[in-house]
Amino acid sequence: MGVLDGKVVLITGAARAQGRSHAVRVAMEGADVIAVDLCAAPIALGYPPATRDELEETATLVEKHGRRAVTAVADVRDQAALDSAVGRGAQELGGLDVVVANAGISSWGRFWEMPDEVWRATIDINLTGAWRTFRAAVPTMIEQGRGGSLIAISSVAGIKALPGQAHYTAAKHGLVGLVKAAAIELGPYRIRANSIHPWGVDTPMAHDPAVHAMLEAHPTYARSFAAVLDDPVLASPEDISDAVVWLASDASRRVTGIQLPVDMGATAV
Repeated sequence: MGVLDGKVVLITGAARAQGRSHAVRVAMEGADVIAVDLCAAPIALGYPPATRDELEETATLVEKHGRRAVTAVADVRDQAALDSAVGRGAQELGGLDVVVANAGISSWGRFWEMPDEVWRATIDINLTGAWRTFRAAVPTMIEQGRGGSLIAISSVAGIKALPGQAHYTAAKHGLVGLVKAAAIELGPYRIRANSIHPWGVDTPMAHDPAVHAMLEAHPTYARSFAAVLDDPVLASPEDISDAVVWLASDASRRVTGIQLPVDMGATAV
């Protein structure tokens, strides 16, 4: 018996890294999965994009745990595509109980030197994409009347500012406001909303060479990147998935509107 037996979980950015880890972990706990990913680069980034093959591999890993997976290639900036993915997945799997708004991008640069398209894409994917994901899911969750849990994967940058990432910081701070408002609005329907705030996680995004270039060019920025638990320097995706499972399960049934740091103490220093 898993703590998520019989539940259906929607995960965006599910092809690899944190998204894949969340998908496999909830499957291990008994949930079926709607796995969504763009499987392409929305803009030029310092790390390679996920692929369709990686999304299908996520589905295969879910199925190895005896659970069902429905995949969809969709951009979180495209409401119609998200609505379609949610509708098809909920129909095939028997509803929707948990949403993990995990899709996001990262890049580096000082805000006054940042191209318009980089700022727009970061806000549109990391913040508005989460809103569109919740917007696609909530009507089904309300209609079925069995409550549920919305989880936004924010960042330490949603609690404190990161230099060289004003756009990312703005988007992740925005997620906090979105989640707090959603928690209040959805309380009468027994749907909870919370955000998780990781620090560095061992994913392709964390290995962007631009990180080192930025810190070398602006050494005073390094003081903003300290953590208390720094061995290893990066958390594993599974560390974040443990928090996802807790917020998705009835173990957190009285928890809503919070910001849960899984940050190795980075917000304490």
